[in-house]
Amino acid sequence: MSFESMPRQDLLLAIDSLAQEKMIDRETVIESLEAAIAKIAKHKYGEEFNIVAEIDRKNGAIHVKRLFDVIESPESVGEEYDANKMLTVNQAKKYSQNPVVGDVVEDMLPEPEFGRMAFQTARQIMSARVRDAEKGRQYEEFKENIGDIVNGVVKRIEFGNIFIDINGKAEGYIKNTELIPGERLAVGDRVRALIMDVVRSNSGPQIFLTRTHPLFMEKLFTQEVPEIYEGVIKIKSVSRAPGSHAKIAVETLDPSIDAVGMTVGIKGTRIQPVINECHGEKIDVILYSEDPAVFIVNAMQPAKVAKIIVDEDTHTAAVVVTEDQQSLAIGRRGQNVRLASQLTGWNIDVMSEAEEQERRAKEFKEKTELFTSALDVDDTIAQLLITEGFRTIEEIAYVEHAELESIEGFNPELASELQNRANAYLAKIEQDYFDNGHKIGIGDDLLKFDFIKRPIIMKLGENGIKSLSDLADLASDELVEILGEDNMSLRLADRVIMKARELAYGIVPEEDAE
Repeated sequence: MSFESMPRQDLLLAIDSLAQEKMIDRETVIESLEAAIAKIAKHKYGEEFNIVAEIDRKNGAIHVKRLFDVIESPESVGEEYDANKMLTVNQAKKYSQNPVVGDVVEDMLPEPEFGRMAFQTARQIMSARVRDAEKGRQYEEFKENIGDIVNGVVKRIEFGNIFIDINGKAEGYIKNTELIPGERLAVGDRVRALIMDVVRSNSGPQIFLTRTHPLFMEKLFTQEVPEIYEGVIKIKSVSRAPGSHAKIAVETLDPSIDAVGMTVGIKGTRIQPVINECHGEKIDVILYSEDPAVFIVNAMQPAKVAKIIVDEDTHTAAVVVTEDQQSLAIGRRGQNVRLASQLTGWNIDVMSEAEEQERRAKEFKEKTELFTSALDVDDTIAQLLITEGFRTIEEIAYVEHAELESIEGFNPELASELQNRANAYLAKIEQDYFDNGHKIGIGDDLLKFDFIKRPIIMKLGENGIKSLSDLADLASDELVEILGEDNMSLRLADRVIMKARELAYGIVPEEDAE
């Protein structure tokens, strides 16, 4: 069989049909066919020759040619000389009128006859090329869709892991750990999942799916709530205990819109499909606030908060509740407060009113001891400073002199002496901090990084993080693992590392750059 027997327009139609069927570029199909024809031609005329095939994109004509590089002489190229692929200028005149060194001349060859074996070889070459192109197309397509939800049908189940046929295009994979606890899928079931990652492989793209990731729930709400899809309502954060409980924070810049009500829908019509998809997962829709205290109070729902104390330096919050609200605030196995912490990015500690009073008494005692020791004063002066609202030595050192003088029983001399002692204490603490840091090899750039507390910096140094670049090179989960979840939430870790990268490498987050 020869392509000569096929009308050229029919050849082009066949190429177009194959390209459409495989959803790959027409040019890719043509190049695959050219490679197949060239392979057969080499088999007939000699593998040692540089033979190529070209198909005219307009009329389908096939041209087979042998290519030669024009050289000055065999000596001019030395050991690289190949008589099968190179011609001198005089030799090249057989194929070109005015050849010059550096030209490529063509020797047109007859199109080879395709016998049964040759045709099989050509078909194999072309099929392999088309398959590779199809795999590449699938990889790029799904790579661009990481973070999107796909629909599919359960194809098979192996050791609890689910293989999904994604609309006949590709195969997705859900590890049993990425399935919602308690759900049972069977072959033939339709399922939705989030594309978590796509990896290139010889057998085609490996598409890793998840149904437990917070983004999966966010995308579900985007599909169910038109206002979220249109950007009128924004999802600020999501926290999940898959299959059990979730919290989602929403906001809107339009004061006439009830963001929570719109998200839930009338009688839960909008939230219910999401609950059903997530295997009955209870979902609290929370109103977001720029005020951390308000946001944390909202996030603690359904518990009612009596009082909240936030510490922006440590990014922690103490939530005070009545005795009857304490178990609700904490939740089963600490789930409610844990989800609230993940949602807000703050470390939240729940305590009763009695525990809060005990904590305040303990803090009062500790601050009294600190002031008496650091400032070398008696309990009366120390407690008077605390009563006036001073909480740290820094506040005493840097407050306006007149404010200290205005305290009942104080005079200018006492105020000046207290500030001098406070500054001397801080200077010693500063020197001790740098001395201790240098002893374990911490660089000044990290020691001066005031985005996190100094004890945390010392702990980083003890764990081999000696410079700002060392910190910047960490992943967020690595930082949390080093410091522990009690000292660093994942969201705070993200902020710390981004700040370190900004200072170490000049990498500014996109939202800040804008």
